[in-house]
Amino acid sequence: MTFYRTAPRAATPRMRPLHSRTARRDGSSPSIDPTRWPDVARTPRGRLAVASGAIAARVFRYAVSRLQIRVLLPDGRVLGGDRRACAPTMTIHDPTAMMRRIGTAGMIGFGESYLAGEWDSDELALLIEQFARGVEILVPRPLHALRGLVLQRQPSADRPDRAHSRSNVERHYDLSNELFASFLDETMSYSSALFGPGDDLVTAQRRKMDRLLDEAGVTSGTALLEIGSGWGGSALRAARRGATVRSITLSEQQQEWANAMLATEGASSTAHVDLRDYRDVEGRYDAVVSVEMIEAVGLDFLDTYFAKIADALRPGGRAAIQAIVIPHHRALTTQHTYTWIHKYIFPGGALPSVRLITESAAKAGLRVTGDLALGESYVRTLDTWADRFAEQASHVDDLGFDETFRRMWDFYLRYSEGGFRAGYLDVHQITLVRDGETA
Repeated sequence: MTFYRTAPRAATPRMRPLHSRTARRDGSSPSIDPTRWPDVARTPRGRLAVASGAIAARVFRYAVSRLQIRVLLPDGRVLGGDRRACAPTMTIHDPTAMMRRIGTAGMIGFGESYLAGEWDSDELALLIEQFARGVEILVPRPLHALRGLVLQRQPSADRPDRAHSRSNVERHYDLSNELFASFLDETMSYSSALFGPGDDLVTAQRRKMDRLLDEAGVTSGTALLEIGSGWGGSALRAARRGATVRSITLSEQQQEWANAMLATEGASSTAHVDLRDYRDVEGRYDAVVSVEMIEAVGLDFLDTYFAKIADALRPGGRAAIQAIVIPHHRALTTQHTYTWIHKYIFPGGALPSVRLITESAAKAGLRVTGDLALGESYVRTLDTWADRFAEQASHVDDLGFDETFRRMWDFYLRYSEGGFRAGYLDVHQITLVRDGETA
């Protein structure tokens, strides 16, 4: 989904410029607090922004002409490779501002333009799906070599090492327990469910937890380590099997919520959530589970993460992890880049590939014995979350989050859904065994 590189000289016909005419659905501009959203409130200006915007406009026209989408401009013109009304539609309200943002900040600018209300779509996930499907063909191959020159690199302050991991987690997971409760189901599971025929979200989330616990061999008497507690749903599920659970998180709000819930459910004597970095875990366990925590580890620390899992397992012990993954070549080329998701949602995050997981686990002495892909289930999960979040708009406002935040969260959920729809993203449950004689 890259629009910021120069288009080929003779690939597209000469077109009229994309003139700006701000005309949003309700006739007004969204209210943006410049102290909270400085880069959203400020439209790039100056000669460089103008020149970059002009280049971005040409690249954008070239890109959308190859996609099965429809782009509506303020003057009534229609762009795109599929101009039928049924095609996923992008309505641009302020082309000049949008192109300047893309020209100066690439995909970060594309997302910030949505937050600013400069474009909209009633089918955002389907639109993003088409961009994601075309990610390898939107830019001419000779220009791929320039990628490293134009993409921003992640700030050193976001590197997920000991010094910064906690602040990275706090910036997302400590936003508000009430915010997450507004769109998650009653299990408070913030990861992909595993849908079976006829399942609703709650049933599918419990199916996901049960499969992971089964794969890890968690039964009565099992000593279980959970790396990444969430809001305690999996810990409670394991405790009800008769396991003794030690769960860890770096989010104070998750810890408070989870321990209170475990106490209310009568499970606090066998399950507890500690505030601790995974690198500081001590002791030996029969099993380890870790659900969509690996994305916060960072590719530079994958070996550390799996070494800690191996060290925590007794010989013969099993681990089950759920991981969002991307194709191997994409993992390698994007591991140090700075994206809209990093800036606004998950600072310091990085998605591994299945190959990177397998290789890193093997270095630690862990053998893969099972691998289940469940990307289609994440599409349904994210779609449900996004619908629920939209329904809770007034409640989110009451919690102190403004319109720009709601647009950001909507973009994040639908952007992610589009990635899974396209197969650009996937999620796997991977089972690992520490070989050796059982102690």
